[in-house]
Amino acid sequence: MNMKKLKLYLDTSIISFIYADDAPEKQSLTKEFFQKFLPVYDVYVSSLVLTEIENTNDQNLRMKLKAVVEEYDLRILDINAIHQEKIFELARMYLKEKIIPQRKFDDAVHVAICVYYEFDVLLSWNFRHLANIAKQIQVNAANKKQGYLKEIFLLNPMEVIYEKD
Repeated sequence: MNMKKLKLYLDTSIISFIYADDAPEKQSLTKEFFQKFLPVYDVYVSSLVLTEIENTNDQNLRMKLKAVVEEYDLRILDINAIHQEKIFELARMYLKEKIIPQRKFDDAVHVAICVYYEFDVLLSWNFRHLANIAKQIQVNAANKKQGYLKEIFLLNPMEVIYEKD
């Protein structure tokens, strides 16, 4: 029986950790995800991810991160202006409800993109604001109040890597 591929959204931290020499375990898991498990999923990034990469201060690192997007042929979600306003509305709601801190609007936007476009999983190494069960419960509860009924999973790469034969 062929199962539908899960639709994953990668936030910028996932791409960045390929070069996180200061976090060897996470770096190794991230590389394993890209090398072995990327084809198992329908994987996307957004223009926000590209903007965050473009804003990387270290020019050498910025070029490496851009190369990851190209090398792995990550699909870039095209968000038009009408959809963007609805996504920003949802993101502002996460801030208002204190699910995501005010100073982390981009994190709220990553979540809102996933909810609006009905992704199965937002993949992140950001445990504080994104990839944790408390945030997942809060986001899903707030989404239901707004009429977004599909639940989103806020996970890290360890949770989508599994034993392959």
